[in-house]
Amino acid sequence: MQRLKLLVLFVGIVTVASAYKPKLPAKTRWYSLQDASAELKKEKRPVLIDLYTDWCGWCKVMDKKTYSDKNVVEYLAEKFYPVKVDAESRETIVWKDKTFKFNPAYRTNEFAMFLSNGQLSYPTTVIIPPDSDEPQAIPGYMTPKEFELILKYFGEGAYKKMPFDKYEKQFKGSW
Repeated sequence: MQRLKLLVLFVGIVTVASAYKPKLPAKTRWYSLQDASAELKKEKRPVLIDLYTDWCGWCKVMDKKTYSDKNVVEYLAEKFYPVKVDAESRETIVWKDKTFKFNPAYRTNEFAMFLSNGQLSYPTTVIIPPDSDEPQAIPGYMTPKEFELILKYFGEGAYKKMPFDKYEKQFKGSW
């Protein structure tokens, strides 16, 4: 009888354990430019653009480590419209009634040149505040902890009240 109870307990534990599915890593929900533009009409939020290329190794690391971080994912979902843009896209891109085409001389899309003010570097995080058409380009890979400062500066609206260097000095990260 004791062996039967142990067998039943063992089978129960194995059944429960095999049914357990580990939580998948957090993922950023990416909008298309068109969807972000439509959402802006409903609710004003900054647009965050991940300007990347397929060959960029640090872009892939940022996807894997930063854009999959739980804090980053949750904050982006709450405060931003995140959009991924391939800087080398050959497709015509329309943003705020302006048309951008692929520029073969630079082997990049004119939209990437507009977003980065001609300073092409990958990855580049671009933030466009909802009350501005002026893209703010931040080149380079950022860890979630480094990214927190940038996200909260724009996400909390501090950019309207103080210069970045002053905000940075008083900022206390929590990630």
